[in-house]
This record gives sequence, C-alpha cells and structure tokens, in this order.
Amino acid sequence: MPLIGWFIGSQVKNYMLAFDHWIAFGLLFLLGIKMIYESIKAWKNGKEKKFNPLNFYVLIGMSLATSIDALAVGLSFALLGVHIIIALFIIGAVTFIISMTGILVGKKTGGRFGKQMEIIGGLILMGIGLKILIQHLYF
Repeated sequence: MPLIGWFIGSQVKNYMLAFDHWIAFGLLFLLGIKMIYESIKAWKNGKEKKFNPLNFYVLIGMSLATSIDALAVGLSFALLGVHIIIALFIIGAVTFIISMTGILVGKKTGGRFGKQMEIIGGLILMGIGLKILIQHLYF
C-alpha cells in the first residue's frame, strides 16, 4: 500500500502541494474528535467495549485501516521525494514490531487505562494535525 500511495502521489504531486496540509489537518483533527467522543460516550453510558482483536471482522477492519494509512504515508513520501524501496522495508519491520508490542501491552493495561488512553490518543492526533497546519502556514 505505501508503494501504491507513492505511485499515486508521484502522479498528482503538483496538484496537491497547495492544500495537502489542510487535508492532513482535517483528517487528523476529525479522527481525534471522534476518538474522544466515542470514549466519553462509552464512559458516560458505563458500557465497556467488547473488543476481541482475533475476531475475523476486527482483523479485516484493522488491516483495512492500516492499509489506508499506509497508502497515505506512501502518498506523502512521493510529495517529500523519499526513496520508496528502503522506506518499504523499514515500514514493514517497524509495523510488525510495534503491532506485536501494542497487542501485548494492550492486553495487560487496556482494562485499567483504555478510556483515558483513547482520549489522550485523540488529543495527540489533533495536536499532530495542528502542528502540520501551523508548519505549512507559517514556516
């Protein structure tokens, strides 16, 4: 998916440079708001989310979400002029290591800190989007 994104990005690079930062800001900010909203809603309702990471539908959904994200990363690599082959190997290795670590840590701490971490994750996404926007507008 990063390779496909890189290819698409190389084709539309000149058209996107004027507003790519607005797209990144909007997507990250909206995703952050959604994460915070879902966490607060579950907290107020007192409902725990049942989450089984080995459920077939959960696996398909997570793999699609990761693939779309990887597509966006490939697209941004084309805009930045990154050498894609080296990046592909690094992305694959890091994704595997972090995913396995996240699953292990999440199993142990998810019950205690899940809701708070979802809010913090949403705030971090919103902050990253704001940082991208400010960097492109003022620097």
